[in-house]
Amino acid sequence: MSTNKTLKEEALHYHAKGRPGKIEVVPTKETATQRDLTLAYSPGVADPCLEIAANPEDVYKYTAKGNLVAVISNGTAVLGLGDIGPAAGKPVMEGKGLLFKIYADIDVFDIELDTKDVDEFVRTVKILEPTFGGVNLEDISAPECFEIEERLKAELNIPVMHDDQHGTAIISSAALLNALEIVGKKIDQVKIVVNGAGASAISCSKLYHSLGAKKANMFMFDSKGLIHPSRTNLDGKKSEFANDKMPTETTLAEAMVGADVFIGLSKGNVLDQSMVKAMAQDCIVFAMANPTPEISYEEATAARKDIIIATGRSDYPNQVNNVLGFPYIFRGALDVRSKVINEEMKLAAVRALAELAKKPVPDIVNMAYGKETMVFGRDYIIPKPTDPRLLMAVAPAVAKAAMDAGVAKFPIKDWDAYETQLSKRLGLDNTLTKAIINQARRDPKRVVLADAENLAVLKAAQEVLEEGIATPILLGSLEKIERLIAENKLNLKGVSIVDPMKPQDEAEKARLQRFGDLLFEKRKRKGFNMSEAHDMLRRRNYFGAMMVETGEAEAMIGGMTRNYPETIRPALQVIGRQEGVKKVAGMYILMSRFGPLFLADTTVNFNPTADELVEIAELAAKEVEKFNIKPRIAMLTYSNFGSADGDDAIKMREAVTKLKAKHPNLVVDGEMQAHLPFDQDLLRQNHPFCDLLGEGANILIFPNLSASNIAYNLVKEVAQIEKIGPVLLGLRRPAHVLQLGSTTREVVNMIAIAVVDAQTCK
Repeated sequence: MSTNKTLKEEALHYHAKGRPGKIEVVPTKETATQRDLTLAYSPGVADPCLEIAANPEDVYKYTAKGNLVAVISNGTAVLGLGDIGPAAGKPVMEGKGLLFKIYADIDVFDIELDTKDVDEFVRTVKILEPTFGGVNLEDISAPECFEIEERLKAELNIPVMHDDQHGTAIISSAALLNALEIVGKKIDQVKIVVNGAGASAISCSKLYHSLGAKKANMFMFDSKGLIHPSRTNLDGKKSEFANDKMPTETTLAEAMVGADVFIGLSKGNVLDQSMVKAMAQDCIVFAMANPTPEISYEEATAARKDIIIATGRSDYPNQVNNVLGFPYIFRGALDVRSKVINEEMKLAAVRALAELAKKPVPDIVNMAYGKETMVFGRDYIIPKPTDPRLLMAVAPAVAKAAMDAGVAKFPIKDWDAYETQLSKRLGLDNTLTKAIINQARRDPKRVVLADAENLAVLKAAQEVLEEGIATPILLGSLEKIERLIAENKLNLKGVSIVDPMKPQDEAEKARLQRFGDLLFEKRKRKGFNMSEAHDMLRRRNYFGAMMVETGEAEAMIGGMTRNYPETIRPALQVIGRQEGVKKVAGMYILMSRFGPLFLADTTVNFNPTADELVEIAELAAKEVEKFNIKPRIAMLTYSNFGSADGDDAIKMREAVTKLKAKHPNLVVDGEMQAHLPFDQDLLRQNHPFCDLLGEGANILIFPNLSASNIAYNLVKEVAQIEKIGPVLLGLRRPAHVLQLGSTTREVVNMIAIAVVDAQTCK
């Protein structure tokens, strides 16, 4: 992992680069013409204003209120940072807004209030009610947070939730239900020890009680000891869990004897192995302090083989992560215009999460966490945050609970249509990127970086090294690379640096000679003489490709400072094509709102024939399958299923016919226009026979290089979405090309792709 110093520098750069912060406001309507502006503002805006004045509920019809949540804090209890104030807490609130957007497509305004006065806080939020569809209270210290939430819930007609209280409660409750099921214990019979008595601990304990846990079996500790009726320093919330079943002087260690469940919401390292060993058989430990749990995963599992342990950390099994709850709970609440988020809705979320963990895990999630397969059991009691099914599982459950409780002002009538609406909101996160990186971590490879004199490449090299994605090998001027490393305080100690232009010792000179001889053997009847072969090996792309060819590295990344042909030509001449492949191809990956889209051929073949298009589609499908994604191919042109004739339309039509004949189980259709596989209603109305009906397409094949390259560049710039590529398809060993100006993130993603490709090379 990154050092603290490096992480600090990266985090500060991340938040400051480009447009400062992490969120922005983006128009959702046309604004290009004077007519558009007339409708958007004066005088056209008067009409929706008058409609809302006549019928206040129309505010949901004509404004963003129904999809807008306020994340509100006064910065008095920020993460593990404490009372740092509202301005210092703003990056956290922006981050919360980011999570709302990428996981549930909910828009957010973050609001930081410079007050610790409860009355002033409540009054301020109350007068903001017309703006928002819901309020997420965040990072407010106890006991003020209890009063603030209770008063706002009573005084507002929109859902209010203090996520620090209820988020952990909901997620840990789902985990607890499943853990108890696995060990065969009933919640009303188990002894539960809770260490911590803040907002989250109180809320967790309340929800466990709602699920059946008995208060007589729950023993809560704060920094002063056991919460006991004899204590005189308890506020109203703590006293609710005062328990006299043990003496007031009982220590945490004594309480742990025979305990079935430990809930940690306190601080790191307060639990030791002897305490865990004293617990009952098949004990359950939720050590949720962050970043240091009450007991480490390693210590807990070493102490007890029969333990089920959960933490707040992503690097261990069973992460209790609030992002499993709040985006989807608010999504369901907003979609039925609920007046509150009540106990019934929270319990519905608990049960939905618990049930989802019992279902087969999608391959994309297994891949993201580097697992062959995850199944319900001791190491998998709660879904992973990257599970794309969370939105579809939790939001409808919450919406239905609101309806059943009579708090929904806009009940859902067509659940199939609602699920379709939710499915269109998916594809906004980086699930595929994370999956690729985690797959790479499973078996890191040596990757040659042919353009290591570039700072973005060097930063990427440090990141992939520290994150265990790959072992980078740097090609370029030793002097220049070392200067860049020193000037930018990079940590690349021990990384191999090779300068083909200036071999550093006899061994490097001998390798350069050997590589030249090998290239001459490969190309001596293809236009190269001996002198040219040796001269070529001083070029970094040829040298890097030869390292891959000879097994001194498993993959190469080049192209950052060279034009495209200068990178692909050495790869073709040195590494060559896979057996049976006639044409290599280039593919871009775009992280669209429809999920990842794979575009081919975007970089290599100018005007492929129908047979060559078949091969391009096959290569793209094979690459997509490496990511555990089922290929769904659309063959694109200007014609829809024979609606027009012309060279490209006929060519794409023939390619579809040949692909279907050659691969009967492959999902492919066309020829079609580019919008059609994404407009399912239009497709259903006009072409109900299409194989892409229902799920659309994820691989787009274009009739020629001009069309594909224009489409890629237009979409990536106009939509401003993340891209990976171009990925070269059809080479015997992976060698991929960077675009000029690639960012560090894009270089890291390309290295991860190259590693995954190398893992599958025979």
